[in-house]
Amino acid sequence: MTVPAPQPGPLVDEANAEQFRAWNGDEVQHWVTHIDRYEAASARFDPWLLTAAGLTATDRVLDVGCGAGRSSNAAARAAVDGHVVGLDLSAPLLALARRRAEAAGLTNATFVQGDAQVHPFQPAAFDVVLSRFGVMFFGDPSAAFANIATAVRPGGRLAMLVWQGMDRNEWLGVLFETLAAGRPLPAPAAGAPGPFGLADPDTVQRVLTDAGFVDVDLADVREPERVGADVDDAYAFMTSLGPTKGLLGGLDERARTAALDLLRNRLADRAGPDGVLLGAAAWLVTARRGDLGAR
Repeated sequence: MTVPAPQPGPLVDEANAEQFRAWNGDEVQHWVTHIDRYEAASARFDPWLLTAAGLTATDRVLDVGCGAGRSSNAAARAAVDGHVVGLDLSAPLLALARRRAEAAGLTNATFVQGDAQVHPFQPAAFDVVLSRFGVMFFGDPSAAFANIATAVRPGGRLAMLVWQGMDRNEWLGVLFETLAAGRPLPAPAAGAPGPFGLADPDTVQRVLTDAGFVDVDLADVREPERVGADVDDAYAFMTSLGPTKGLLGGLDERARTAALDLLRNRLADRAGPDGVLLGAAAWLVTARRGDLGAR
């Protein structure tokens, strides 16, 4: 079922309505304000994605969950005689993406607000689909990738980065470990929309295969996340995050202070000449669109 977003706006699948509200509400302003830091944190993963995409000068590229356009603009620089469409739910992040592309003089990048789960793609319009940590939030991944597949020509390529489980990603796990303050905190539900929505390799294989992709492969990529230039910088950023505020809720002043001290100590343990680096693990997912006539 699709429901209209507040007009003017795109159609949004009912399963993604909560995500639409989140990425267009007050919470997204933290991303807009700190976008350079968010993107720089995981910048070490970027070369993996671009290499896997294998972009050529004339490629037509769809960037799903493009956010503020970092991966879209990188693709536009590679596909100089092609075109890139960045698709995202978030109007504030898309506005930033457009400003960045204009400032960079990129005329072959277009940014569209839409829900990839129901967006009316032109059939077989793209040679490549890529995503930089933007596809884990679908309410119905099977429906989303089935729809995305219609936009890819037979033989077209898919390359995307998705996070592995929280137990392999210290950049978020450290918050749960240090701010638990003795409380049993539930881990994010497996497969639920969020950073770890596609952490299970079997799920990714099944969803993409069912959507019509072949040669599906998941490569284990480990790179550190840089969360700050030094301990004070990292601590200020980590304590400004929404999950931190939620985890601290319900703690009395003494427990809150102890938990935050523990967090600072953990960040100090990870500080070095390149800043404060926390462990991170992603799946680099690649696939190819199967022959439509064979399905």
